[in-house]
Amino acid sequence: MSKLEELKLELKNLGQEYAKIKTLRESERKAFGEQVNRRKQELLARIKALEEEASSAKVSPIDITAPFAENAKPFTEATGTKHPLTVELDHVAEIYRQMGFNVIEARQLDDEFHMFDSLNFPAGHPARDGYDTFRTTEGFIPPAHTSTMQYRALTRFRDHLEKYGQIAVVVPGRVFRNEDVDATHEHTFYQCEGVFVSKTATLGQLLATWKNFFETYYGQTLNIKTQPGFFPFTEPSLEFQIEKPASLGGKGDGWLEMGGCGMIHPNVLKTAGIDPEVYKGFAWGGGIDRLVMLKYGINDVRYFESGKLEFLKEF
Repeated sequence: MSKLEELKLELKNLGQEYAKIKTLRESERKAFGEQVNRRKQELLARIKALEEEASSAKVSPIDITAPFAENAKPFTEATGTKHPLTVELDHVAEIYRQMGFNVIEARQLDDEFHMFDSLNFPAGHPARDGYDTFRTTEGFIPPAHTSTMQYRALTRFRDHLEKYGQIAVVVPGRVFRNEDVDATHEHTFYQCEGVFVSKTATLGQLLATWKNFFETYYGQTLNIKTQPGFFPFTEPSLEFQIEKPASLGGKGDGWLEMGGCGMIHPNVLKTAGIDPEVYKGFAWGGGIDRLVMLKYGINDVRYFESGKLEFLKEF
C-alpha cells in the first residue's frame, strides 16, 4: 500500500472517532473534538500535497531503441505476421527487380482516362462494358485492372528511352470488380502489370520474360503456350498459359491460364508521347491471388480476404 493510500485509509477511519464524542463526559468533549479536527486537517493537507506531487511528476519518454530487459517477454507469433499475399507480392517484385525492372505500386482509386481512354478504349466501345467496375458518386473508379497504370509507367519513365534505351516497369496492385464471390472469384484481389518498351522489343522477348518469371517463382522448368485473345491496348493480344506445376501434382498433362499479354497498341504509345514508328513495346498482366493458390494448393480464394486466423497461421 502506498503512503497516499495509507493516509486516505486513516482519514476514513478518523470518522469513527467523532462517534466517540457523545460517549465522553461533557467536560472532555471539547478537547477531544479539537484533537480529532486537528488530525483531520493534517491528513487532508498531506493527502493534497501527495496528490499534487503525483500529478506534476514528469514521465520520462520511452526509448524505443533501448534493448529488451533480461526478464522481458520476447515477441511471439501472436504479435502478428505478414499476410501471405504481402509476402508473395514482395517475392514477385523481387524476381522482377533481379530481371532489371523498376517496381511501382498501383493506385486504389482512379479515373475514366486511365481506366479506358489511355488504353485505347474508344468512347462507347462495348469492351468498356466487359469490365464490371465499381464507381463512386464523384465518378472515380476503383481500378478493375492494373493496366490503369500503363500510361503512368510510360510517361514517368519516358526519359529512360534516351538514357537507357528502354522502359522496364512492373506494377503490383489491388484491383476491384463487381463479381459474384465464390471459391474462384473475389471482388477484391491483386494483379501485377508489366510494361517494356524499346526500339527492338519483340513478342519473343515478352514470352521469354514471362516464362522466366513463372519458372523462377515455381522453381521448376515449365512449358508454355498461348492462344489468341483480345485487349484494346495490345495488338496482337494473347492469353498466356503454363503447364500445371508440380506443386499441384502436375505432370505436364494440364494447362493453366495465367493472364493476358501482347504488343502494346501504337495508340497507347502515342497517348503517352512515345513515337510508335521508333519504339515498340509489350505488356502483360495476371492475378497474384491465383499465383499463390497454385503454389500452396489453396482451393478457395476467399480465404485471403476472410481474416481467418486458422488459415493465416499456416503461413
